[in-house]
Amino acid sequence: MSFFHSKKKRLGRRTFLRGAVGGSAVALGLPLLDAMLPSRTAAAEDLAGDPLFGLFYWANGTPWHAGHGAEQGAGPADLWTPAETGPGYTPSELLAPLAAHQVSVATGLEPHTEIPAQPPGQGDGHMRGFMVAMTGDRIRPEGFDHPSHTLTALRPTLDQYIAKHADFYGDAPPRFRSLEVGISGARFHDYGHWNAISYNGPDAQNPAIMDPAQLYAKLFNVPDDLVALGRRARLIDAIHDDAKGLRQRLGSGDRQRLDDHLDHLREIQRRLELTSGTCELAPAMPADSSDVLLKTATVAELIAVALHCDLTRVFSFMLTSPATTHSFANLGVPDGMHKTCHDGAWENVRKITLYQMQAFALLLDAMAAIKDPMENSLLDRALVYGVSEYGEGWKHSVKEMPVVLAGGCNGAINRGVHVREPGGNLCKVHTTILRALGIECPSYGFNGAETTEHLTGILA
Repeated sequence: MSFFHSKKKRLGRRTFLRGAVGGSAVALGLPLLDAMLPSRTAAAEDLAGDPLFGLFYWANGTPWHAGHGAEQGAGPADLWTPAETGPGYTPSELLAPLAAHQVSVATGLEPHTEIPAQPPGQGDGHMRGFMVAMTGDRIRPEGFDHPSHTLTALRPTLDQYIAKHADFYGDAPPRFRSLEVGISGARFHDYGHWNAISYNGPDAQNPAIMDPAQLYAKLFNVPDDLVALGRRARLIDAIHDDAKGLRQRLGSGDRQRLDDHLDHLREIQRRLELTSGTCELAPAMPADSSDVLLKTATVAELIAVALHCDLTRVFSFMLTSPATTHSFANLGVPDGMHKTCHDGAWENVRKITLYQMQAFALLLDAMAAIKDPMENSLLDRALVYGVSEYGEGWKHSVKEMPVVLAGGCNGAINRGVHVREPGGNLCKVHTTILRALGIECPSYGFNGAETTEHLTGILA
């Protein structure tokens, strides 16, 4: 008697269903299937899917307390910092909305970057705290003007550093290296830093998509004229060939400018070549809403589906913009949040902070709800960095910067851990994130904030 052993061939995780529309090839992306996974025994030892990174940002910090300074400690209690350190801490009042996801938190950290004396004002927490939290570096001194609140970054924000790092995507990035989304349209100023949280570098911001329908169209709509897109891709090829010949006749400065332009065109071409790929799990076309929580839930669902279909693995989520003037009238707060902070209205700031954490929880809920056949959720694969622009908004203190690290990052992050280090270097958060994502990081931080250390206890 003979027995025949049948083995099914595994599908690649980038398998597409292919066809044609109007004579042009299209590809339909698939969710993660059982056939894409190794055996259940092997899969149990190795969480499925590449790691994901998200950045969740809320404005105006947290309610002030004694940790921010003597003046701030005149009465209010610290409702952010958990009472216990280590694993299994009891969430504080303001962290309670995130408790279901066993987020890890780091408290006591602050910027360690230098503050140049000229031009003056670079120590303003609105700006310094934001830049160190997002880039590991200080504000760019050149062009900074404190009276008009004009500033820019010296380098990319962490989301863009990760999205463009060879260790993260390798040579096969998805359709979008990153997505930038936002919820509240209220702005402190209608220019520069106050409109976006994602930087490619100096004076190069990535505006957040604020309209859910626009985000939906970017992610899931099949282009009407794929033939025209193909022509555009071929034209870019021709431009490259012509530019290579031109390059030989240029000086070194112009060569660098031309090379930067060619890199930009190559990225456009790569995106065009992937434009026909879509996702069969696309939800219904969403509607916009003025309700922060409802809109957050809508955008969070779109982001979660985009991650599941591998349209991207990096996103930034700007709930409220830096120094937001958003009016939380639904909470009984009469003024915009920026004025509320400066008026010293501690109880209203407490209510707003709790509400913003409820919004954060909705994003994590959406990521936890989508699971693969091995019951691993998007949040199991992800590392979501939650942060604000400073510790508190009344006096702009950058002490006690709020830091939340949500998700398991495929087992690289210990969940439900509280690490406390008063006066500690905020850039330890960056080294922790980069190492968890598998990005080589001997050290991180700049201009006085350099560190080789990560958050002991949170990095697995």
